[in-house]
Amino acid sequence: MERTVALAGNPNVGKSSLFNRLTGLRQHTGNWTGKTVETAAGRCGSYRLVDLPGTYSLRPGSAEERVTRDYLLRGEAEAVVVVCDACCLERNLILALQCRALCPRMLVCVNMLDEARRRGLRVDCEALSRGLGLPVIGLSAREKGSRAALIAALDALFEAPPRPADPGKGAEEAEEPCAQRLFEESRRLCRLVLRGEGGAYGPRDARLDRILTGRVWAFPVMLLLLLGICFLTIRGANLPSAWLSRGFASLGGLLRRGFRALGAPAWLEGLLLDGAYGSLSLVTAVMLPPMAIFFPLFSLLEDAGFLPRAAYNLDRPFQACGACGKQGLCMLMGLGCNAVGVTGSRIIASRRERLLAILTNSITPCNGRFPLLIALLGMFFAPAGSSALLSAGLLSLVLCGSAALSLAATALLDRTLLRGESAGFVLELPPYRRPQIGRVLLRSLLDRTLKVLGRAAAVAAPAGALLWLLGRVQTESGSLLTVWAGALDGLGRFFGMDGAILLAFLLGLPANETVLPILLGIYGAAGGEMPEIRAVLLQNGWTSVTALCVLLFTLLHWPCSTTLLTIRRETGSWRWTALAAALPTAMGLVLCAVAAALGK
Repeated sequence: MERTVALAGNPNVGKSSLFNRLTGLRQHTGNWTGKTVETAAGRCGSYRLVDLPGTYSLRPGSAEERVTRDYLLRGEAEAVVVVCDACCLERNLILALQCRALCPRMLVCVNMLDEARRRGLRVDCEALSRGLGLPVIGLSAREKGSRAALIAALDALFEAPPRPADPGKGAEEAEEPCAQRLFEESRRLCRLVLRGEGGAYGPRDARLDRILTGRVWAFPVMLLLLLGICFLTIRGANLPSAWLSRGFASLGGLLRRGFRALGAPAWLEGLLLDGAYGSLSLVTAVMLPPMAIFFPLFSLLEDAGFLPRAAYNLDRPFQACGACGKQGLCMLMGLGCNAVGVTGSRIIASRRERLLAILTNSITPCNGRFPLLIALLGMFFAPAGSSALLSAGLLSLVLCGSAALSLAATALLDRTLLRGESAGFVLELPPYRRPQIGRVLLRSLLDRTLKVLGRAAAVAAPAGALLWLLGRVQTESGSLLTVWAGALDGLGRFFGMDGAILLAFLLGLPANETVLPILLGIYGAAGGEMPEIRAVLLQNGWTSVTALCVLLFTLLHWPCSTTLLTIRRETGSWRWTALAAALPTAMGLVLCAVAAALGK
């Protein structure tokens, strides 16, 4: 018989790592009924595990914490595992004490014992069990034996009779917790069970934080890390991208000979090879290498505990703009995917500040725009033969510019449509940890790189076929693509581009990754390596001013359709969704018009 077990705990206690260790690939994500908050569920033996959103207490301050509170109050799970960080036990036990009155079957899991030992701490789990009156298990989620140990503890939990629960008392503590009593109880337990001279914050972490969050070195170090990521991405992507381009060209030649040997009609060969295959191969060759490098590097920084420090550093400038530092964390999430950055705004309790984060997130360039930004910088602004360090410096400058524009847009909204006072917030700085390189690389490639590439490929192939067809449908003035591009040409020229470029951005609404192959398709050219693409663009009248305007518009234009639908779901309003699309587009067009005027 399958039993439902909920995993609860504070943020950054390793709860999701434990969930992933238990369920492996036997998990799925979705939304809570009637909520936009995501849930993760999976199977582990005869147990169905539900990973609840992290919360500090049962008195909610955000939508995610409210979901956890309501789920526990309804008693939908047959048992609850409260995961605690052995290095921060005093704070974590407050949630365990609140849950104790609600849950007849409850297990306390003290995680990260290896980290505690490294800091000179030892937790007496037996003494903690006696003090709480609950079964307690100590483990390290990263170690292989953790899965078997927790399953055995769950089996023992269900074999024992349930404790008598007092839902009324639990509901009372959830709504109006007696904070002083809970703190005193937690502190008393910690005095009984903690051994050693270590602390939650080790001397090494203190030294690192003096550098990474101090006023003198914080931003220079952040910029150096950004430069390093950009350098490794650009330097590492060039050769694989060229290999993929040549490989796809060779395979395309074999497929073409095969089509002709089979006597396939010319229109079918053109539709599938020149259209669908050409677009798909260009997207893959241009997108895959940068993403396969950038995502893992970004994930390693996240796993090491750097991203919360970056959000902490960004708190001061965002506070000056009427927002909070958590918007900086959403902005960093947007570097991977703007839709993820939008959903990440759920960690912000204030609706006004959440709207500020949502409306400005698309100013941050997502993974779909990175390849085009890198290509434009390499083809037009880094001279042939120049070092990858120059391109990396230019890309870092572009990303810093996008952050400055996000702050400017936030300040504008704060002083117009979304006036109000900034609310206080809690941002936990987790301990620095050695990243699990193998696991991070695997999950980054599977969950991020290949997932995003698959989505882009699913759009690129039919888009390429459609473009090939539109290019062959003739009117008195030429093909449909030529007519549409011509209709937009005057507007495009005013903003330093042309009609084909504007049409490519419009047709690239489903996925930003397809803008470059669509543009080449409108120009009537196939893919190829960067020098060949640059030659095509120059033949169609591109100059350095054109490239600058395209770069600015790539950075600032409407979000992709996935992000727009996510904004509609999060805000519940098409009006806010339209504003989220209009704001970056208006900023981009203004900057393009200024650049075009100066270029003339």
